[in-house]
Amino acid sequence: MRLVQLKPRSTATLVLTSVVGILAFGWPLFWSTSQAGESAIGHTTDAPWLFVLLLPLLVAVVLAELSEDGIDAKVISLLGMLAAVGAALRALGPGTAGLEPGFFLLILAGRAFGAGFGFVLGAVSLLAGALVSGGVGPWMPFQMFACAWVGCLAGLLPKVGGRLELLLLAAYSLVAGVLYGLVMNLWFWPYATFGSDFSFIPGDSLVDNLHRYGLFVVATSLGWDIPRGVLCAVLVLALGRPILNAFRRTARKAAFDVPVVFDRGPNG
Repeated sequence: MRLVQLKPRSTATLVLTSVVGILAFGWPLFWSTSQAGESAIGHTTDAPWLFVLLLPLLVAVVLAELSEDGIDAKVISLLGMLAAVGAALRALGPGTAGLEPGFFLLILAGRAFGAGFGFVLGAVSLLAGALVSGGVGPWMPFQMFACAWVGCLAGLLPKVGGRLELLLLAAYSLVAGVLYGLVMNLWFWPYATFGSDFSFIPGDSLVDNLHRYGLFVVATSLGWDIPRGVLCAVLVLALGRPILNAFRRTARKAAFDVPVVFDRGPNG
């Protein structure tokens, strides 16, 4: 059960925002670039603009949900609370050896509250966690997109229940932990030099560059990505059911799907 359903306007806004993120990560693979060196790796020219663009896009997602009665003030307050919890979890495990406990909460929230909620929560919790842990840098807008996709896709998983739901979420957690690292490496890989077998070669075919990228990932980041996925899957299996039940029980008690009506009283 998803407590916040996607509607046409929200879906269009999510797709537009995701297209911007995909272009931010992948444009060097399709268009030739002469950027190189420390300034290119640090994204000194595009990262600030990407961050400035991402914030209004997140606001647009929230406004689209509000305009279609997908979320209301009660859901937004819950979003803020979960973003704070996610930031605290990120501060406890800021990616050391790939161990990031905040991922499992993001996946469970995306599952319970829907793709739009998961998308915004992923980006906002990453931003808050970066501010708390001192992880602010040119990589941050890219991390915000990647985390947003993790939460969004969790909300798009098939509707199943019982033990099968936990197994599905655990399997997704494992895959998402690896794919997060696979996507995040693209923020710097096209601009760095790792030797002819592992480096991006401008003008070469997409297939050959992706082959070298695959070798680079296996040689460097899988040792971080697999523990991230395994930890998230274990936490989902251990804590997923009570947390999902708590999310859904909270939503029922808060009556998220009931519009707020103010009584004027007897003197109206």
